[in-house]
Amino acid sequence: MTANRFSREQVIAYRVAAQGLHRTGRSVGKLAVLDIGVQDASPELARLSFDARLSSPVPADGVGPKEPLALVWSLRGAPHVHRRTDLDALAGALYPLSEADATGRLNETGPSVARAGIAALEQFDLAIDAMRAVVRKPTGKGAASTAVTKRIPDVMGRNCRGCNAVHISDSAMRPAALAAGLELEPGTAPPVLHRRTGSKVAKQVDVRALKRLITAYLTLLGPATQGDVAGYLDARRADIADVWPDGLEEVSVDGRAAWLPAGQLDEFEAAPPPELVRLLGAFDPYLQARDRALIVPDKALYKVLWPVLGRPGALFVDGEVAGIWRPKSSGKKLTLKVEAFAPLPPSTWTQIEAEAERVAAVRGAADVAVSRVE
Repeated sequence: MTANRFSREQVIAYRVAAQGLHRTGRSVGKLAVLDIGVQDASPELARLSFDARLSSPVPADGVGPKEPLALVWSLRGAPHVHRRTDLDALAGALYPLSEADATGRLNETGPSVARAGIAALEQFDLAIDAMRAVVRKPTGKGAASTAVTKRIPDVMGRNCRGCNAVHISDSAMRPAALAAGLELEPGTAPPVLHRRTGSKVAKQVDVRALKRLITAYLTLLGPATQGDVAGYLDARRADIADVWPDGLEEVSVDGRAAWLPAGQLDEFEAAPPPELVRLLGAFDPYLQARDRALIVPDKALYKVLWPVLGRPGALFVDGEVAGIWRPKSSGKKLTLKVEAFAPLPPSTWTQIEAEAERVAAVRGAADVAVSRVE
């Protein structure tokens, strides 16, 4: 049977529609992107992602302890906003899939598993138990790290030059926090951890929840490959292949085999042209797709769009990443420095200025100006 064949332009149109970038959303909690989580590297980044998809301005609150949305260390150990009702299942979905998978995650920054002499999965469980035990009230990350380190075997410690101390590695502490039923207090630096009321402790993979998460990725950022999904989940491709969901359709995107939920084929065909302008935040879900060559064919731009530090926002014009933008605040005045990769017509700059007003509202600025970077 011949797979459905789609072009790059069709994929982009589909993703824009699937993610609600036509501003079809009416409430934050119902936004489709929350099915995979929205990264929030600073207090306003998740709200920028929400605003890019809402028909009316994004509310000022709603994220935090006792709120409908929660900020947690989840995907790839990064802070993400998720629906509170999804967190227990998410913890099970993100639990390591195998000893090899757990080893890879721990070896990112921590001591080697072989040198520690304790199985990687056991190290995760030890970290989860310790995090659960020490965070009974709001606790700063440093204090939590110190207390956890006293509870785990010495071989799980890591020499930290910044702290001039030995403590649990971030690569063990961050995933353990979600599995232990903990969340982050938004706007705190260093982060303050809270125990979630009524939360469960994850000690094994929830395969059904993981399959739902994979399907959600394929729905919002598909068609995609098993490797794309593994990269997004920070998991081994071989392990992802073992839990690959049913109900998927193999398709071809410019000759590349990929997968899409079969139920999305009609939506794929019906997706309208992405005729819009958005100022996407640095970690907007659209930019989190692992097939970067599809959304930005020019690899020379990768270092500009995805640097290790200081990632800019993306200027998104009619389905293409057309430039970058950076904010600069001075009191209540906000200036957005916008650098287009190619000349843009005056009508597009008018839309950029309108989008800048929305960015200013999200950031609480009373005035905003757009500065074109030549």
